[in-house]
Amino acid sequence: MKITVIGFYGGYPYNGQATSSYLVQSDDFNLLLDCGSGALIQLEKVLDPLQLDAVILSHYHADHIADVGVLQHYWQLNPGVKKEPLLPIYGHTLDMVNFKRLNWPNSTQAMPYETNQPLDLGPFRITFLPVQHPVDAFAMRIVEKNSGKNFVFTADTRYFSELVKFVQDTDLMISDTNFLSEPKGSKWHLTVPETGKIVNEAHVKRLLMSHLPQNVAASELEKKAREVIKDDITVQCAQTNLSIIL
Repeated sequence: MKITVIGFYGGYPYNGQATSSYLVQSDDFNLLLDCGSGALIQLEKVLDPLQLDAVILSHYHADHIADVGVLQHYWQLNPGVKKEPLLPIYGHTLDMVNFKRLNWPNSTQAMPYETNQPLDLGPFRITFLPVQHPVDAFAMRIVEKNSGKNFVFTADTRYFSELVKFVQDTDLMISDTNFLSEPKGSKWHLTVPETGKIVNEAHVKRLLMSHLPQNVAASELEKKAREVIKDDITVQCAQTNLSIIL
């Protein structure tokens, strides 16, 4: 299984880089996990978007779905050869207005995932955990069925104890780490110390911090994380076109 970072900022694109989006590949199957602002042009650098097999969305905030519309137009207007006649876009049905927008004539098809049961999608089995965010959002554990290799994408969430059990013993955690330390006011994302706490308690084998702040250097986030994390594991911040093979 290969995971390639397409976009990694939270909230808005910055300095030519996109917001949340990841390409997950196995056995010639191409799955796009989230499709944030600027994702399409970054995806074009590593894969013809017409060769996607499916898209899956953690929630419907703009920094995770902003480029769904232009991806739909790409499938509608680009004369290239499509891998599938209709691109399935998986989303939850707790927000039917946004779910129905995943349909686009002769291009994309809205597909529901049931949040209380696994989804078998090509070579992957995906399970879901509702997280704590202002809108309905879901962490995902994506398992490569033939190898058992897996990673957890926390989606956007503040810390809550159930995350530890869901993340337990994963090969890789892609963590929403939007804050270096405790911010003032409401907090709907993880801090670096909270991410480190999950890594320690869940025995995560590798950490990729993502959904990053625009005003904090990656080196500063990584340094803070290494101060918290007990085990000698790989700790890094996401960057465009970074690929991890599990």
